[in-house]
Amino acid sequence: MSSKSNDQGRAYEYICLHTLNNAIGRIRNSEIEKNSCYEAAEHAWNTLSGAEKALYTLSAKSTIDTIFALEPNIIEKENDVLKLYIQSDEHGEVADVRDIIIQRKDIVWEIGLSIKHNHMAVKHSRLGKVLDFGEKWYGIKCSDDYWNEVKPIFDFLDVEKSKGTYFRDLNSKEDDVYVPLLNAFMREVKKQVENDSSIPRKLVEYLLSKYDFYKVISIDSQRITTIQSFNMYGTLNLPSKTQAPTLEVPVIDLPTSLLYIGFKPKSKTTVIMSFDNGWQFSFRIHNAKDIVESSLKFDIQIAGIPADVDVKFNCKW
Repeated sequence: MSSKSNDQGRAYEYICLHTLNNAIGRIRNSEIEKNSCYEAAEHAWNTLSGAEKALYTLSAKSTIDTIFALEPNIIEKENDVLKLYIQSDEHGEVADVRDIIIQRKDIVWEIGLSIKHNHMAVKHSRLGKVLDFGEKWYGIKCSDDYWNEVKPIFDFLDVEKSKGTYFRDLNSKEDDVYVPLLNAFMREVKKQVENDSSIPRKLVEYLLSKYDFYKVISIDSQRITTIQSFNMYGTLNLPSKTQAPTLEVPVIDLPTSLLYIGFKPKSKTTVIMSFDNGWQFSFRIHNAKDIVESSLKFDIQIAGIPADVDVKFNCKW
């Protein structure tokens, strides 16, 4: 993600946080817990133009009624103080994609929002010379076979890096780098899935989150903000003591098996993984920088989720 996109994302987190707090504060006690992440978001907000701030504010305000309808515990009138805060990006490293946490400690309740501004990717994970994706993604170290297979690829990249070569100047980066690396990646995943039936679930937990969340995506060009629930563990959409949700979302079944892994048709850069229960993900590999380096980045997108739980709320503004 570019520095500008990162700043826009942080700025959008800032206005979503304040818009929520202002709306909740008109109903019950609430407060924003300020931390270093808040300060970074505030700084990003202050870099926006007046027109951009107005646009982001409209987008954030459009979500309020839907969030309240989904989560009556937010607006339940009690004497406790509801707290909101921004989480650090490091939580994403341990499969917690929630950017904003809304919390009531007196009833041991919290929900999280994953805030996106004009982009849909779920992860930007890497493959690298010493990056053990197996250990990080599903808790099992990559095999010696995998490391032996990828070593010549990363050795080649190291040599080109030492020369200051640009990726665009490689004779065939797809055939010499992307295809063999993705083949090694696919063989490793298939091998580990055959040895451990829990890996499909762990993979999707890593790709999505080990915590339930709502994904809030502002699509400025369409003047729509979408809210999508990922209620894998049943902690979202709970009733309060006095009120049931007026909008309902189902609990999603996580996968138990990998049905297919292979290249996307006519592509040398993208792998498709399909699981049972309707889950599918695409993994597009690319060079994150112009100059050659010994790691490559995935742009990971959700290509399919269970049809009966693909519930999105479009908030127009």
